[in-house]
Amino acid sequence: MSHFIAITEKIMVDELTKLFRENVWKLHGLPENVISDREPQFVAKLIKMLNKMLEIETKLFIAF
Repeated sequence: MSHFIAITEKIMVDELTKLFRENVWKLHGLPENVISDREPQFVAKLIKMLNKMLEIETKLFIAF
């Protein structure tokens, strides 16, 4: 499934997070995966901001 949201200018990750919450999350909940043509850091920021906006506590674990 795809959702397309028209925007008129470049968008920052915080604005994209708001658009995602207003247009996709309310219909489908959290994504199982994210496909993006931007760098991995952008997607990481998107998920981090989305978790913060939805008050989801993220606990990172690093295995050695």
